[in-house]
Amino acid sequence: MSSHFSALELECRCGCGMLPEDDFVDKLEGLRVAYGRPLRVTSGARCPKYNAKVSTTGETGPHTTGRAVDLAVERQAAWRVLDIAFQLGFTGIGVQQKGPSRFIHLDDLPNKPGQPRPTVWSY
Repeated sequence: MSSHFSALELECRCGCGMLPEDDFVDKLEGLRVAYGRPLRVTSGARCPKYNAKVSTTGETGPHTTGRAVDLAVERQAAWRVLDIAFQLGFTGIGVQQKGPSRFIHLDDLPNKPGQPRPTVWSY
């Protein structure tokens, strides 16, 4: 998919083969290059059925658009990734920085009813 992200790590975990949009992968690659260190993807694209199994957003969550990713980052790394994400124009940013599973959700969805963007939320 890109120099630093494989299809295997970005595709839907159910095995359906759904992948993120190419231009979203380009933006994610830009984040990785600017950050200068590896970024572990914990969730990439999700088909509606799989998303309904793993997320409270049901069959229409951000990951089902092919324009969202969750990255395993914490503490100082999270600060740096967030700084770069704002600069690159990511519009949906979810932050989970407590407990054993720390991550940042990033998407670049447009503003529309029921999906305000830009926005930041915590889990």
